[in-house]
Amino acid sequence: MPTSTLELARELVRRPSVTPDDAGCQALLAEHLRSLGFGVHSMPFGAVSNLWARRGTEPPLFVFLGHTDVVPPGPVDAWTTPPFDPVLRDGFLHGRGAADMKGSLAAMVTACARFTARRPEPRGSIAFLVTSDEEGPAEDGTRRVVGRITDPIDWCVVGEPSSDERAGDTIKHGRRGSLNGRLTVRGIQGHIAYPDRTVNPIHGTCAALAEILEIGWDEGSADFPATRLQVSNLQAGTGAVNVTPASLEARFNLRYSPALTHTEIMARVESVLDRRALRWEIEWQHSAAPFLTRGGRLVDAARSAIREVAGIDPVLSTAGGTSDGRFIAPTGAEVIELGPVNASIHQVDERVSCADLDRLSRMYEGILERLLGPEGEAS
Repeated sequence: MPTSTLELARELVRRPSVTPDDAGCQALLAEHLRSLGFGVHSMPFGAVSNLWARRGTEPPLFVFLGHTDVVPPGPVDAWTTPPFDPVLRDGFLHGRGAADMKGSLAAMVTACARFTARRPEPRGSIAFLVTSDEEGPAEDGTRRVVGRITDPIDWCVVGEPSSDERAGDTIKHGRRGSLNGRLTVRGIQGHIAYPDRTVNPIHGTCAALAEILEIGWDEGSADFPATRLQVSNLQAGTGAVNVTPASLEARFNLRYSPALTHTEIMARVESVLDRRALRWEIEWQHSAAPFLTRGGRLVDAARSAIREVAGIDPVLSTAGGTSDGRFIAPTGAEVIELGPVNASIHQVDERVSCADLDRLSRMYEGILERLLGPEGEAS
């Protein structure tokens, strides 16, 4: 059985766990966690594998949250080495999932191994919640498992790659909300030489989108950047250059701050469409509400551990995409994301610094010590 963070990370990368296929990663993690005294439970939902492992029964409850699934590698011949061959090169572990987030999972396990060896009866409980559905629809993973957990979660560390240049330089202490829109606008198809007999949905939609893009949603705050809308796709046309289309489909996303609700955003967009007198319909998907951990013992413990291990004072940030932390925060838990450098995630030749893996493991251990060790009891 792998014993070091790097060895365990390599074994996890070796398994081609493209969403939602876990490919045996959770079985490997379960084997390690059982040896550390964790009770392990498999909680599959549909095609999604979920692992819930807990050591201890008493509060407070500390949870490591992560995912074993990875995004597809893309064209394999574009990689310097095969994406699921965990190669060590120039001080980095290369392979799909090395940074997002199999390296973090390995660091969490080895941190627990050292901490529980030193503190066999810590103050409280440690748990792992691991899914194979974070990179996918995220319907049958963390969202479902959280609903089955009866004890309140006090602290949660998500292993997403949060760092910018070196491990620990950034802590994500919240995330923006995410709202997707799929807009369909109907027109009347016809010959472009007779525009009086047609209704071109492209013209009306472009004018409406231009107005929507000019909306000043909010000014942001000290914790959150301003809300922004991005159009990701426009699709229309019949394939002929002399025919106006019968319909247009536009897709867009808003990453929004707590200054707004998703229902307020929806209403403002729809009011523009109504005012433009378009024949429209929208399918909305609200995939994440914003959340924020304002200070608290978890943030303090993480900052202290990072300073001790890396000698840096981390920046608190809410930038970036969503994470499964959005399913934990509504329970009242303090939630942060702390992981390796994110520069190569989802890219060809994804990689993580071998030295950062060791540092990350010691940071996680330091957080456990500050919250569940004697120092945590005294604070």
